[in-house]
Amino acid sequence: MYSDKFSPWINWEKRNEVPRVNYPGIYIIAISDNDISGYEFNWLTEIVYIGMTNSITGLKGRLQQFDNTIIGKTGHGGADRVRFKYQNYDQLISNLYVAVSPFECSVKSNQPSDLRIMGNITKFEYDCFAQFVEEFGFLPEFNNKKTSPKYSLTIARNNEIK
Repeated sequence: MYSDKFSPWINWEKRNEVPRVNYPGIYIIAISDNDISGYEFNWLTEIVYIGMTNSITGLKGRLQQFDNTIIGKTGHGGADRVRFKYQNYDQLISNLYVAVSPFECSVKSNQPSDLRIMGNITKFEYDCFAQFVEEFGFLPEFNNKKTSPKYSLTIARNNEIK
C-alpha cells in the first residue's frame, strides 16, 4: 500500500535529482548492502527512517539537513540517531537510499487548499508509520526514540566531558 506514491529508490548522492524535490512531502530512507537505486519503491526491512517536511525549502532542504547531520553537524534528530550507529559518513552513503513523495503546494500560502495539502503530508507520514508497522511489526530503527540514541546526546557529550 502507498508504494505508488513514492519515487523509485535513489542513491543518496543523487537525492537532489528527484523530480519535484523542491516541494514538501514524505521521505523514506533505507540502508542496504544491495544497490536498490532505480528500483520501484516498496516496503523493505532495510528502511531505517520515515520523515516529512512542510518546510519552505521542501524535501531538498530537509534531506540536506539530514546529510549535514550525518556528516557531523546538527539539525536533524533522526539523522543524529543514524550518526550514533554509523559514524563513518563515506561508508554510510554508499549504502544509503531515499524515496520521496512530494506534495505540490505553496507552504507560504494561507489558502485553504494549500493548508489542507500540508495537513495531508502530516497525515501521510503517520499512515506510512502505520503501514511499516503492519508490514514488519516495529517502527523503522531511527524513528524509534526509545531504542535509538542520538550521537549528540551520547558520544559527542561524552567527548565534551573528557
